[in-house]
Amino acid sequence: PKREGEIVRNPALAALLRTVAAQGPDAFYTGPAAKALIDTLANSPANPTVMTQADLSGYQAQWRGAVCASYRTYKVCGMGPPSSGATTIIQMLGMIERFDMKAMGPDNPQSWHVLGEAMRLAYADRETWLGDPDFVEVPVGGLIDPAYLKKRSVLITANRARKDYPDGIPPGATKRTAGISSEVAGTTHFVAVDSAGNIASMTSTIEGPFGSQLIANGFFLNNELTDFTFTPMKDGAPVANRVQAGKRPLSSMSPTIVYDQNGQPVLAIGSAGGKRIIMHVMKSLVAYMDFGLSAQQAVAQPNIYFDGKGLLVEQGSALEAMIPALQAMGHQVSPADLPSKLNAVEWKNGRWIGVVDPRGEGRALMPLNCQYPGESRGPVWHEQSGKMGPNWAPAFAGVRFAAKHRSRRIAGTVKLI
Repeated sequence: PKREGEIVRNPALAALLRTVAAQGPDAFYTGPAAKALIDTLANSPANPTVMTQADLSGYQAQWRGAVCASYRTYKVCGMGPPSSGATTIIQMLGMIERFDMKAMGPDNPQSWHVLGEAMRLAYADRETWLGDPDFVEVPVGGLIDPAYLKKRSVLITANRARKDYPDGIPPGATKRTAGISSEVAGTTHFVAVDSAGNIASMTSTIEGPFGSQLIANGFFLNNELTDFTFTPMKDGAPVANRVQAGKRPLSSMSPTIVYDQNGQPVLAIGSAGGKRIIMHVMKSLVAYMDFGLSAQQAVAQPNIYFDGKGLLVEQGSALEAMIPALQAMGHQVSPADLPSKLNAVEWKNGRWIGVVDPRGEGRALMPLNCQYPGESRGPVWHEQSGKMGPNWAPAFAGVRFAAKHRSRRIAGTVKLI
């Protein structure tokens, strides 16, 4: 095994990146690189698989528009389907907006009760309505429609848990049945700001640790099939996230950018964590926009999720002490290990501040003087250590290159394909 601090060299991947940089994306999808990928799958010692040159050549990255909505004085934008992140987050924000979350604050069990109720109602809609829009009708507009969310919010009682959490029927929806996917918590995320004021909030995944554990051209191949729902029909109606050839699976990626009332970005955030990603980002957004906490304090807030029995609260956190109060409201609650790897940048006091989750091993790096046109936006500062990190400008230039050639760009959010 490698020792900490030891340099890891990957000449095969370096060669591929140089080739793609010189020849464009076709050098990845055709030629020697494509053959190496196809041969790796065909010769796998477990479950050898047929992938053809036509499969690779026919692949096209799709440009997707951002899903955005207003929340109090802010505008929140994120990644649309086939990611469920932004739609589910905006649903929850819409449901809790009628509650005075600021007055309740982070130390009040009622805040977490309201958040937990909105979570379970929004996830019920997620399982029923969201999937790849190239294959199924996804009623995003209906799901985030304020009138629809007002009806869903009425299902939340301020101090009493529900007995059930049904999905709704949003405007524009066709008959569909819920199907639970087996999404694995195997993602990574980073946020970056460059000297021109461009912001990238990027989540990527190859599914579980090391994906399929197969390597071609110096990179691991994914195991994303498990993000599909393996039940194609249920109760006589199709499941949105069922397996289909050429289809992209539903994900929980939640790269998010928040704008203030003047339209200026003030926060970019995202996380790893499989299906829990949505809630890691959501609790941080509420802590930032409602509780008035800094981004560093927001990502450090306790994590909350749920299972088939009830709420799960982060073991060893302040939420664990609130279990009796939540139980008194009718919740079934259990402490659980809920790791996250949030990171963010926050515009504060005239500069960008880099933020990392205290639960993870991430770092905030300071590269450049970041600015917007006509306005100095200063350097990125690492709030936890108070130190500026080494220059990562060449790495971010690579992200810009990839975005130019073959990527999915969403309102300042870049998801590489």
